[in-house]
Amino acid sequence: MRAVARMVAWRAAFAAPLLLIVTVAMFALAQASPFDPVRQYLGDRATVTAPEIVEQIRENWGVDRPVLEQFTTWLGNLLQGDLGDSRSFHRPVAEVIAERLPWTLLATGCAIVLMLAGSLVIGTIAAWRRGSWLDRVITGGAFANESVPVFWLGLLSIWVFAVQLGWMPAGGLTDAASTTLDPLDVAHHMVLPVVVLAVSQSSWLVLFVRESVIGTLREDFVIGARARGLRERTVLVRHALRSALLPFLTLLGARMPELVTGAILVESVFSWPGVASASVQAALAVDFPLLAVTTLLGTIAVLGGNLLADIGYTVADPRVRTLGVG
Repeated sequence: MRAVARMVAWRAAFAAPLLLIVTVAMFALAQASPFDPVRQYLGDRATVTAPEIVEQIRENWGVDRPVLEQFTTWLGNLLQGDLGDSRSFHRPVAEVIAERLPWTLLATGCAIVLMLAGSLVIGTIAAWRRGSWLDRVITGGAFANESVPVFWLGLLSIWVFAVQLGWMPAGGLTDAASTTLDPLDVAHHMVLPVVVLAVSQSSWLVLFVRESVIGTLREDFVIGARARGLRERTVLVRHALRSALLPFLTLLGARMPELVTGAILVESVFSWPGVASASVQAALAVDFPLLAVTTLLGTIAVLGGNLLADIGYTVADPRVRTLGVG
């Protein structure tokens, strides 16, 4: 536990300046953007709105102030818990995040569980049947899946399962005519987004598990277990797979940025009302207050995912604690 505490303290000290750098870079990009947030907000009305009204909106938003003053004001409000108001949703950013974050956590959490279970099972089967037609199908499918864009996979699944077969809804949280949140209806709408997100992020995990298990099957302790007459399934699951899981945890943490990107695309394709899709709407509307918060949440998710993966590795492998790594 001491090694875990040191790791958490070190990562927290590292995360603070990193998040500050992200906010500075985010604010600089917003200032360098050629899009005018006021005109984007007004839309078609910008051509008929009086110039004095446009300037009044700029003054109300504070975008007419010097850049440094705008940044310090925004950062000070952020540190006090004031996330500002969303210009695209016309609501406080805190309300938008509080309403949408649970749906993102639900869909992403289910996708991670499905991704882990599927990758472990399929990768282990491929290693067990190394060189067979099944191994070649799994390996070739993993490489092909890695080259497929997430949004294309989502659109294909909608065309097949929603349009052609009619088995699944094309998107949304519930049916359009529904006035209540029925858990079964939500689960039905969640199937395609969760499966697409899990499948899109599982290719390299499957390949990694396959190679790791193949390497572990050559180790002396596995050969010794076979020599003692243990069943092949016992050798594979209790010996080879258990040892192969340790590097798998590190790889999972390294895949967090792609998981965040995949969530953004999947939520947009399936109209899932999560934080990721809100970030896309904020970017299109030049809604900086909301876009800034969603970007920070994405950064925190990546840092947190890597931290959890390293903690899991430290807890699972006693040698890490013994050597003081982390």
